[in-house]
Amino acid sequence: MQSVASLILRVTFGLTMLIAHGWPKLATFSERAAKFPDPLGVGSQLSLVLAVGAEVGCSILLILGLFTRVACIPLIITMIVAGFVIHGQDPWGRKELAFVYLYVYVALLFLGSGAFSAQHYLKHRFQNAPKPLRWILEA
Repeated sequence: MQSVASLILRVTFGLTMLIAHGWPKLATFSERAAKFPDPLGVGSQLSLVLAVGAEVGCSILLILGLFTRVACIPLIITMIVAGFVIHGQDPWGRKELAFVYLYVYVALLFLGSGAFSAQHYLKHRFQNAPKPLRWILEA
């Protein structure tokens, strides 16, 4: 049952984040780069790179079920920044979505990829592989 829950959460929230948030940022990267919020003080362009990396790259990993726990960490950080910093002064209705994503990513951090994932397949496919490769597939 946990594997089904993980699959549903990974695919639905991964696709939604990718399509609704990550892809639009990637598609308009050059227009956004100079004026993107810089909540971490690293510059607008690097802040955008970090957001796109999490929202596109980590969402793809979630959808595939590959390194789910590791992929959740940048997404959790991004949602904390979005909820508490970017939308910190906004009314609840404006920041609510960031917290919904945050709760789901925290749940996936504990659930992991589950049996219906690329990682589960690779883990069993390479169960006799050298220890470093098996260790990577456990992440």
